[in-house]
Amino acid sequence: MSNVTPFPSQAARGAAGSAGQTGFDRLELQRIMDLYGRMVAAGHWRDYAIDMGREAAIFSAFRRSAERPEFRIEKRPSLRHRQGMWALIGEAGHVLKRGAELQGILAPVERRLLKIVGD
Repeated sequence: MSNVTPFPSQAARGAAGSAGQTGFDRLELQRIMDLYGRMVAAGHWRDYAIDMGREAAIFSAFRRSAERPEFRIEKRPSLRHRQGMWALIGEAGHVLKRGAELQGILAPVERRLLKIVGD
Protein backbone atom coordinates (compact mmCIF):
# COMPACT_ATOMS: atom_id res chain seq x y z
CA MET A 1 0.00 0.00 0.00
CA SER A 2 2.81 2.43 0.75
CA ASN A 3 4.78 3.02 -2.41
CA VAL A 4 7.57 5.56 -1.99
CA THR A 5 8.89 7.04 -5.21
CA PRO A 6 12.21 8.86 -4.86
CA PHE A 7 12.38 12.43 -6.08
CA PRO A 8 14.62 12.47 -9.20
CA SER A 9 17.95 14.16 -8.65
CA GLN A 10 19.48 16.67 -11.06
CA ALA A 11 21.98 14.05 -12.29
CA ALA A 12 19.23 11.49 -12.95
CA ARG A 13 17.31 13.90 -15.19
CA GLY A 14 20.16 14.23 -17.64
CA ALA A 15 20.71 16.99 -20.17
CA ALA A 16 17.06 17.28 -21.22
CA GLY A 17 15.84 18.00 -17.68
CA SER A 18 18.69 20.24 -16.63
CA ALA A 19 16.70 23.39 -17.40
CA GLY A 20 14.43 22.59 -14.46
CA GLN A 21 11.56 24.78 -13.41
CA THR A 22 11.20 28.50 -13.99
CA GLY A 23 10.31 30.43 -10.86
CA PHE A 24 10.40 33.83 -9.22
CA ASP A 25 13.35 34.73 -7.03
CA ARG A 26 12.76 36.21 -3.58
CA LEU A 27 13.00 39.88 -4.61
CA GLU A 28 10.73 39.43 -7.63
CA LEU A 29 8.09 37.64 -5.58
CA GLN A 30 8.37 40.23 -2.81
CA ARG A 31 7.74 43.04 -5.31
CA ILE A 32 4.76 41.22 -6.86
CA MET A 33 3.24 40.30 -3.48
CA ASP A 34 3.67 43.90 -2.25
CA LEU A 35 1.60 45.13 -5.19
CA TYR A 36 -0.92 42.32 -4.62
CA GLY A 37 -1.28 43.28 -0.94
CA ARG A 38 -1.92 46.91 -1.80
CA MET A 39 -4.55 45.92 -4.37
CA VAL A 40 -6.25 43.68 -1.80
CA ALA A 41 -6.20 46.50 0.76
CA ALA A 42 -7.84 48.76 -1.85
CA GLY A 43 -10.57 46.10 -2.27
CA HIS A 44 -9.78 45.40 -5.92
CA TRP A 45 -8.16 41.94 -5.90
CA ARG A 46 -9.30 38.98 -3.85
CA ASP A 47 -7.27 35.97 -4.99
CA TYR A 48 -4.09 34.97 -6.79
CA ALA A 49 -2.46 31.92 -8.34
CA ILE A 50 1.14 31.06 -9.12
CA ASP A 51 2.02 28.62 -11.90
CA MET A 52 5.64 27.58 -12.34
CA GLY A 53 6.46 25.46 -15.37
CA ARG A 54 9.49 24.58 -17.41
CA GLU A 55 9.23 27.60 -19.74
CA ALA A 56 7.43 30.25 -17.65
CA ALA A 57 6.47 31.37 -14.17
CA ILE A 58 3.08 33.08 -14.04
CA PHE A 59 1.45 35.14 -11.29
CA SER A 60 -2.29 35.65 -11.87
CA ALA A 61 -4.39 38.18 -9.93
CA PHE A 62 -8.17 37.79 -9.69
CA ARG A 63 -10.97 40.18 -8.77
CA ARG A 64 -13.02 37.13 -7.77
CA SER A 65 -11.71 33.58 -7.64
CA ALA A 66 -14.29 32.25 -10.13
CA GLU A 67 -13.21 34.60 -12.95
CA ARG A 68 -10.41 34.82 -15.41
CA PRO A 69 -7.41 36.67 -14.00
CA GLU A 70 -7.51 40.43 -14.40
CA PHE A 71 -3.74 40.49 -14.89
CA ARG A 72 -1.05 37.90 -15.44
CA ILE A 73 2.59 38.67 -14.78
CA GLU A 74 4.73 36.26 -16.79
CA LYS A 75 8.44 35.57 -16.54
CA ARG A 76 9.84 33.77 -19.60
CA PRO A 77 13.64 33.58 -19.44
CA SER A 78 13.84 32.27 -23.03
CA LEU A 79 12.74 35.76 -24.24
CA ARG A 80 15.39 37.57 -22.16
CA HIS A 81 17.51 38.60 -25.16
CA ARG A 82 14.63 39.27 -27.56
CA GLN A 83 11.58 41.09 -26.20
CA GLY A 84 12.40 40.95 -22.51
CA MET A 85 11.49 38.15 -20.15
CA TRP A 86 8.67 40.00 -18.32
CA ALA A 87 5.16 40.49 -19.69
CA LEU A 88 1.96 41.98 -18.28
CA ILE A 89 -1.04 40.29 -19.85
CA GLY A 90 -4.61 41.59 -19.55
CA GLU A 91 -7.86 39.75 -18.89
CA ALA A 92 -8.56 39.21 -22.59
CA GLY A 93 -5.10 37.66 -23.12
CA HIS A 94 -3.45 40.57 -24.89
CA VAL A 95 0.03 41.74 -23.91
CA LEU A 96 -0.22 45.13 -22.20
CA LYS A 97 3.50 45.62 -21.60
CA ARG A 98 6.68 43.67 -22.18
CA GLY A 99 10.21 44.37 -21.03
CA ALA A 100 13.40 43.34 -19.30
CA GLU A 101 12.62 44.92 -15.89
CA LEU A 102 9.86 43.85 -13.51
CA GLN A 103 9.43 47.39 -12.20
CA GLY A 104 8.48 48.69 -15.64
CA ILE A 105 5.98 45.88 -16.16
CA LEU A 106 4.22 46.60 -12.85
CA ALA A 107 4.00 50.36 -13.49
CA PRO A 108 0.60 50.32 -15.30
CA VAL A 109 -0.96 48.32 -12.45
CA GLU A 110 0.53 50.67 -9.85
CA ARG A 111 -0.89 53.68 -11.72
CA ARG A 112 -4.27 51.98 -11.69
CA LEU A 113 -3.90 51.49 -7.93
CA LEU A 114 -3.36 55.23 -7.49
CA LYS A 115 -6.63 55.87 -9.36
CA ILE A 116 -8.48 53.31 -7.19
CA VAL A 117 -7.19 54.79 -3.94
CA GLY A 118 -7.71 58.38 -5.15
CA ASP A 119 -11.42 57.90 -5.88
